[in-house]
Amino acid sequence: MTNTSASTWEDKRTDETRVVENALRAAGFSRADAYRYNSASIRVRVIDPRFEGLAVEDRDALVEQHLEQLPDRTQADITNLFSFAPSEIEQPTGSARAQLMNLEFEEPSPSMP
Repeated sequence: MTNTSASTWEDKRTDETRVVENALRAAGFSRADAYRYNSASIRVRVIDPRFEGLAVEDRDALVEQHLEQLPDRTQADITNLFSFAPSEIEQPTGSARAQLMNLEFEEPSPSMP
């Protein structure tokens, strides 16, 4: 029997996803993380205090204007955008929904082949 641990999201970073992270950090977002979930999908997480009290649509609009500056192929592969205010994912005060979404980013479910 072998002991193998599940790969974390950080192991799924690529040069392309680092470009996404750098673009969002350069835009002033406190924390921006990205990884390639599978060959056709990139997941992006942005955590920023400016999102406090904003609707998801408004948060996404703030982020998407910077994602639009990326190459078309990269934009097309971004299938999940997670945007959180820091308070939403803090234990134990954050919302259960946000914490579950953040957990899915941190520990991705297996991708379908």
